[in-house]
Amino acid sequence: MTIKTAIQAIRTALFYLVFIGQTAIIAIIIGTIGLVAGRTRLSWHLARYWCASNIAFLRTIAGVGTEVTGVENIPEGGCIIAAKHQSDWDVFAIFPHTGRPAYIVKKELMRIPFFGWAARSLDCIEVDRQRGSEAIPLMMAQAHSAIERGCRIVIFPEGTRKAALAPPDYRQGIVRLYRELNVPVVPVALNSGLFWGRNSPVIWPGKAKARFLPPIQPGLAPDIFLLQLRAAIEESTDELVLEAVEQGLDRPVDPGLAERIQALKDRQTTKY
Repeated sequence: MTIKTAIQAIRTALFYLVFIGQTAIIAIIIGTIGLVAGRTRLSWHLARYWCASNIAFLRTIAGVGTEVTGVENIPEGGCIIAAKHQSDWDVFAIFPHTGRPAYIVKKELMRIPFFGWAARSLDCIEVDRQRGSEAIPLMMAQAHSAIERGCRIVIFPEGTRKAALAPPDYRQGIVRLYRELNVPVVPVALNSGLFWGRNSPVIWPGKAKARFLPPIQPGLAPDIFLLQLRAAIEESTDELVLEAVEQGLDRPVDPGLAERIQALKDRQTTKY
């Protein structure tokens, strides 16, 4: 391990100490409020503080800056925000720009004491993958209620965090939401996995970027919609990743990532 890597590992550990510590405290506070009073303005203020403070801590402690563009593409009223998912940063970055978001989260997270209570009081929608085909109708019922309350649905269409430039794997949940809710879908591209990678023990310095893209209007055939969504997110994500690579990554690049970066460069060369 180089001295630079050791220093960044220490910075990462300090960030996680602050991040996990304050997350636990805020979850207890919001969860308790949720049990007693349900949805409140105080809970939303605390959630916004949690996002803003984590972005600040990530910048000052671990050296990861944040840049979000394209917010003007979010339409007024109800919509679905469908984002690439590479790290926990994605939640912090998207939340402040979504008005009143209703995140779709795994049932397992909702079972965590205080955290689950807090999530419910913040309009989160749970999906129980263990219930198979029964999970979608239950999710849809919650999504309809959230839209009626004035929420914007936030979903990570691949269902889990993916490594930067990993092959995409879009699930059918986003297609069902698009068909049944009949609202625009705003794709979101990002490159956060280059800095805060999935299962990476070290958070690397740099500038994580998210880009809200023009909305896909309702009414398309399901297969056409999914093709457009995937193309929009993946092409813009590739652009953000390549831009960061060309500016220089302040981190070691493992063979797997190096291979994916080279493949991206080859695709771009062939394209043009």
